[in-house]
Amino acid sequence: MGAALVTRGGRIFTGANVESASYGLTCCAERVALFKAISEGARNFTMIAVVARMDGGAMPCGACRQLLAEYAPDAIVLVADSRRPKAMREFSVAELLPGAFTTCGD
Repeated sequence: MGAALVTRGGRIFTGANVESASYGLTCCAERVALFKAISEGARNFTMIAVVARMDGGAMPCGACRQLLAEYAPDAIVLVADSRRPKAMREFSVAELLPGAFTTCGD
């Protein structure tokens, strides 16, 4: 699976799944792209595309949705099957994770 995250200034940060035999240590493509962008000082994300070879594309997992809600709340999320990239589905982050945690408690 792959992801591309776009900033308001047009910078693109890409990511790919990093798999582990210990499933909990696996990192999704969306988070890899987001972590790369944040670690390089990027902010103000407008869009993320998530592409995988599976019917309808792969939807972001709960962890990815939470991090997108925190760091890219206004981004458009595009999901596509790599075999049919023009048949994208479009979501807002809020649609994918209504009622997200967006601030830490006191």
